[in-house]
Amino acid sequence: MARVLKAATASAVGLFPRLQTPVPTVRTSSMSLSSHQVAGPVWNLGRLNHVAVAVPDLEKAKAFYKNVLGAQVGETVPLPEHGVSVVFVNLGNTKMELLHPLGNDSPIAGFLQKNKAGGMHHICIESRRMIFQDRGELLFHQVDNINAAVMDLKEKKIRILSEEAKIGAHGKPVIFLHPKDCGGVLVELEQV
Repeated sequence: MARVLKAATASAVGLFPRLQTPVPTVRTSSMSLSSHQVAGPVWNLGRLNHVAVAVPDLEKAKAFYKNVLGAQVGETVPLPEHGVSVVFVNLGNTKMELLHPLGNDSPIAGFLQKNKAGGMHHICIESRRMIFQDRGELLFHQVDNINAAVMDLKEKKIRILSEEAKIGAHGKPVIFLHPKDCGGVLVELEQV
């Protein structure tokens, strides 16, 4: 069994060549950290927020999810700063974001030229602030976790698609990671 796990781990590393950092071991022992000393990263991944799907006909897609599948479908929200119109479909445990081009410089227009029927565009994972415990008290380290994530990811040679975070569809800062550095998936990180 150990050989199988070792072989699976070795082959999985090849999927993400830029992520050659060791995985930390989880320990059950407790330790106290001084308020001036923080070990490890100051951010971590949270839950899957949404899966974004580019659609060539937004009204048709809204009708499909609402009328055929019976999902709760939100209103169309234009986001000119991102070049898209979005509609969120509530799936209970997460959401789907329907994307449609808005304006001539929309990145979704280029995606739909290559994928006429539409398709999965990106996933969005929440980025959370780390909480450290010190002598029974919770210490919240006030860091802008999206910027901490950007600095950490750049140190790990992961390319960020914009110079700085932008405000996303939920009104929170977001960044996008280059798909070539993330196993072929465009990853959006959203600060929570």
